[in-house]
Amino acid sequence: MILILLGAPGSGKGTQAKRLTEKLGLTHLSTGDILREAVKAGTDLGNKAKGFMNSGELVPDDLIIDMITAKMEENAAGAGFMLDGFPRNLAQAERLSEIFEKKNLVIDQVIYLNAPEAELVKRLSGRFYCPQCNAGYNYPMHLPKNEGVCDNEGEKLLRRPDDEEDVVQKRLSVYREQTSPLEEYYRSQGNLVEIDANTSPDQVTEEIISSVSKVKTA
Repeated sequence: MILILLGAPGSGKGTQAKRLTEKLGLTHLSTGDILREAVKAGTDLGNKAKGFMNSGELVPDDLIIDMITAKMEENAAGAGFMLDGFPRNLAQAERLSEIFEKKNLVIDQVIYLNAPEAELVKRLSGRFYCPQCNAGYNYPMHLPKNEGVCDNEGEKLLRRPDDEEDVVQKRLSVYREQTSPLEEYYRSQGNLVEIDANTSPDQVTEEIISSVSKVKTA
């Protein structure tokens, strides 16, 4: 089984990817993890990627896809894969489809975690940390006992620069421009399932498992 997880920043992709790979026994394919692993291992693909990374350039789409498909081949005996963080735009999705077609691979389901933008902003700008012990807090899952103060150290909680509201708005704008077209692309192929991510993480997981189960029994 091959699944793709889509969703804007703050939609809960990280949480759901971890849960789903554990519950379904899938191999989690995160482009960031794959890049770091390949570079560390010194593979041919890793060395090529390292050259781009060291020069401050983006790693080309074709190289990323080669890494993903190589990782799939390494784990071909497993239950399947979940792609997290790729594709990021329409060009990458089209290229991925071409490669998969050549290798007789099929994307079983594209899971789109959908939440209102106001909720995404609230979640992302609601992340704080303690500058002393580095404990993390976030809305709505882990709030401090006293607002704005670390439970452990009593220190005033800080917000990381990329979680400031204006930065969050920009991140969501980039998502809409680059990644939102993927939703329509996969919807037109009939394999996109939209999940309401404006509920509890447990409920989101249950809905995804239910949807995936229908694919497995089809």
